[in-house]
Amino acid sequence: MNSGFSKNELMERLRAGLARFRVQGMSGISEHAPGLFSYCAIERERLACVRLDRPLIGIVLSGAKEVWLGDMSERFSAGTAFVLPSAVDLEIVNEPDDRAHLYQSLILPIEPDMLPPVGPVEAARGRTEGTFVIPLTPGRVQALLHAAEAIEAGPAEPVLRTARLHELLALLHDAPAARPLFDLSVAERVARLVRTELDRRWTAGEIAARLALSESTLRRRLAAEGQALSAILRRERMSVARRLIAQGAGSGTAGLAVGYASRAHFARAFRTTFGVNPAQLESTP
Repeated sequence: MNSGFSKNELMERLRAGLARFRVQGMSGISEHAPGLFSYCAIERERLACVRLDRPLIGIVLSGAKEVWLGDMSERFSAGTAFVLPSAVDLEIVNEPDDRAHLYQSLILPIEPDMLPPVGPVEAARGRTEGTFVIPLTPGRVQALLHAAEAIEAGPAEPVLRTARLHELLALLHDAPAARPLFDLSVAERVARLVRTELDRRWTAGEIAARLALSESTLRRRLAAEGQALSAILRRERMSVARRLIAQGAGSGTAGLAVGYASRAHFARAFRTTFGVNPAQLESTP
């Protein structure tokens, strides 16, 4: 390692920087802020068939963790940063330490909207067999600490929180263990793309080209996920339109912002999605 710090020194710096998140004598979940929590155990536990809805970044603060994926297993000691994938069955063993008699990991679930614009998942290098561990560097340690601080600050600092998360995820993009963080479904990749220009008149061909797919492959893979392109476009546009109206925008302004020049067409799509006319929400206190 060329950083001047040993692996153990970086692990200790990470643990020390997260000292304020330590809890005492409890089992289960301790929420620090929306999107950031600790999982604790005061006795050794084995959890079978754990299937996560979203991938997560974790940091062992005390005790040790063992994770099995099929025949592959790995053990994490205190100070280890790790990634666990979603949509697969894991077996997990959590072991309290001998001194504090506590196992604790700080957990950050990763939602698709958190990902920075670092390119499609194919750009991330393949996952190395046999490791969930994020190799620590001074930059990654600092980014992990900054992200935890920004999330703890809560909704009052949304711009800083987004910047810190993007910084962290960009630094992890080339770490093989972190690939599950970027393995979005095709539907999620489509949604992220169209969200960048909701007022654009997107075509299937344009979207497929931006995702480096053929149009037929795009439609086939969406169908395999139980999704339709038109439904994704409408859902993303209507979600933003409803938020704009809730923030005080008129329905006409909201419709234009998400690509509807016709108020009638916008109202019909909004009613199909939410069951009410946009004008009804305008008058709601």
